[in-house]
Formats: sequence, C-alpha cells, structure tokens
Amino acid sequence: MNALLREARFLLGLKSAVAAMVALFALTAVAVSAGLVEVARQEAAIARIGPQQASDVAAVTDWVSQGKDPGNAAYYTFHATSDPPSDLAFAAIGTRDVSPYVLRVRALGLEAQLYEGEIGNPEAALPGRFDFAFVLVYLAPLFVILLFHDLRSGEREAGRLRALEASVGAPSALWGARLTVRALGLFLALALPFFVGAFVAGTALWKVGAVLAVVLAYLAFWIVLCMVVARAARSSLANAMTLAAAWMTLTLIVPAIGHVAINSAIPLRQGMELGQTQRTAVHRAWDIPKSESMDAFFRTHPQWRNTAPLGEAFHWKWYFAFHQVGDELAGDLSRQYRQGVLERAAWSERLGLVTPGVATQLALHRLAATDPAAQIAYQDRIRAFHGELRRFYYPYLFEDRPFGRADFARAPEYRAAPAAGSWPVALLGGVVLMTALVGGIGFLRGRRVAS
Repeated sequence: MNALLREARFLLGLKSAVAAMVALFALTAVAVSAGLVEVARQEAAIARIGPQQASDVAAVTDWVSQGKDPGNAAYYTFHATSDPPSDLAFAAIGTRDVSPYVLRVRALGLEAQLYEGEIGNPEAALPGRFDFAFVLVYLAPLFVILLFHDLRSGEREAGRLRALEASVGAPSALWGARLTVRALGLFLALALPFFVGAFVAGTALWKVGAVLAVVLAYLAFWIVLCMVVARAARSSLANAMTLAAAWMTLTLIVPAIGHVAINSAIPLRQGMELGQTQRTAVHRAWDIPKSESMDAFFRTHPQWRNTAPLGEAFHWKWYFAFHQVGDELAGDLSRQYRQGVLERAAWSERLGLVTPGVATQLALHRLAATDPAAQIAYQDRIRAFHGELRRFYYPYLFEDRPFGRADFARAPEYRAAPAAGSWPVALLGGVVLMTALVGGIGFLRGRRVAS
C-alpha cells in the first residue's frame, strides 16, 4: 500500500501525466455526453411518432368510414414501427448512425418501403460517431503509450535507474506499483464518465460490468504491449515510435485491409436495388393481363383462389396482389442481402480475434445491440408485422367486406421493445488471448535476453 501511495504522489507530480489523464477524462466525458444527446434525439423522434400516427389514422378513419372501402383503408393507412435504443446505446452508437430506427409501413409491397428512408451524406457518416467506443478503441491506446513508453527507459535516460532500484527492496514491486497506479488512472478516466452516462441512461448493472471488463481487457493489451517493447532496452523515443507504429497497424491498417477483403469476398446488392427490383415488378403488372399477376399470387396464397373473379375494372385485391408478387420476386435478393450482412458481421468477428481494436468495438456494439445483427432483427420484426397487416386486410379486400370505423380499431399494432444485447464472450476472449500471446512473447524474449 505504501508503494502505491508513493507512486500515486509521484504520478501527480508529473504535469504531463496528469494532463494526459485529464485530457482522456475530458474526451470520454464529451463522448459520453454526445452519445446521450444522440440517444435522446432518437427517443424524441420515436416519441413524436405516436401522436402523429394517431392523428393520421383518425383522419383516414373519418374519410374511409364514409365509403367503407377496404382498399382505401389499406392503401392510405400507415402503421408506425420503431426500434428504440437500448440502455447502452449511448456508449456505442454502431449502425444506428446510418440505419433507420423509425419506419412507417403500409400493407403494400414491403421491400421498397424498407429502403426508401431518408438518405444521409455518406461522407459525413464515414468517420462514425464520436462515442465512448471511439474514444476507447482509437484514443485510449495513445494515452497508454504516452504514460508507459518511458516507464523504465525514462529513468535510465535520467541517470537514476540504478539508484532508484537500489533504494527499494524488490525492483519488481517498484515497477508493479508504478504500472498499477498509471493503469488505474487511465481506467478511472474512462470509467467515471461512463458510470455517469450509465446512471443517466439507466443501464443494466450486468452491462456496466461487461463494459468495464472490455475496458480492462483492452487497456491490459496495450499496457502489456508497452512492457514488451520496453524490454528491448532502447531509448524512450524508439519505444514511442515502435508503439505508435503498432497502434497505426492494429487500429487502422489491419482493420481497414480486413474490411476491404471482407466486403470484396462478400459483395452485397444494395437495399435500394432490392426496392428497384420490387418496384419494376409492380410497374410491369400494369402492362400484363391481370390473370397473370393473380395466378402468381394464388401460387403462394391458394386460400384466396376461389374468391370472385376480376372484371375489366380496377379492383383493390388485384392491386395488393401484384404488390405482394413484386415482394416475392425480390425475395431471393432480400434473403441474399440479409445473409450477406450477417456473413460480413461474422467475418468481422473473426477479424476481431486477431485484432483487439476490432474485437473491442464489436463487443461494445453487441452489448449495446447496435450491431448489424440488431439492424437485421429490426427488419425481421417489420416483416413479421407486415405479414400481420396483410393477413388482416386480405379478408376485406378479397371478400369485398365493408371497412368501417370499428375495423380500424382491430388493426394490428406494432409492439416496440429495445434489444437486450448479449455477452460478447468470443470477442472478449479474443482480446484476452491476444494479451496473453503478447505477454508470452515478451516473457520468452526477456528470458533470452537474461541468458
């Protein structure tokens, strides 16, 4: 305990070290605040949907109830869906920065509706959000390097290394205490702002513990790497340059190359292309015999085959039928897109097993339920809800039932619930494994030097 107190006083006397920890604390606080503001903005947008949705449905109800036309009800009634942020989303925004979290759908073809959301500037979205995950993955290693690159070499260059080690009974206790104090300072600079953000957001305790475990594992990796580099007994400048090169390689170059390789190996048709395929099929239906569209529809919905035949005049059941046929024609592309997104995510996790920065970021995204799997899960919930809508409206459309005011109240409602997140066991294990591997290399290297 005396050694830890001594090293704490020594660290507080180093203006550069104190400035570094204060700077990391400030950056983390700003990142957490930015995350909370973004989550609050998304929650406010979702909250505004409820009253607006009720107002729109009321207006449609008043109009449709006069003629009781089920086609008008199905066509003009929008149904709101939403994907509320989890209680940890403030720390890792993930795909919520570019993916829709509010979508109003109709009983018409779904594929085009899924991808006709607002399009942002891709260049603005490229850097990602400045959130807690960004600070931890990209900036925290730089502060580790700043505090640990000259842990031993700085004393040697100042000419007081031998005297310092001679003044203590066990040199290992001296360096262990110094390492512990500095590591604890960096950990607190990251953890304290996160605790405040977690309290404000009402984050579950198990998620708080999981994030702290991720933070400890990632800091441990960089601290161990600094210790391994320091074993070469080179100058502080050489250590700093070597560690800076390692930071650039592990956090920028290797992940960039890996993601380019993954994207090249698993190409994806963009969502707008899926919507275009569906819309092309819909527009084509106006130029072909109605029976062709209806036969295609009846192949997957045989229960409506024996309803009244179509005449020459427009009928809503034909209109909704060929929209569904358009969805089915784009179905293979949609499934390929879904599978491709999940395959890319799986390979990114494999990349994380050898790249601690990628593993740490993906672990936080999984805990916060802001990863691609959460995005796909929201789309799956929309598809399931859209199926409920079609099953609700089809009896009215195909059996020519009147659709009155009471029928609006019986329409399905989307039930939104934030995703819970999950333990990133494999990803966290990848960081621990890389830390152990680097530590083992440093231990063997030290034994060779000693012999």
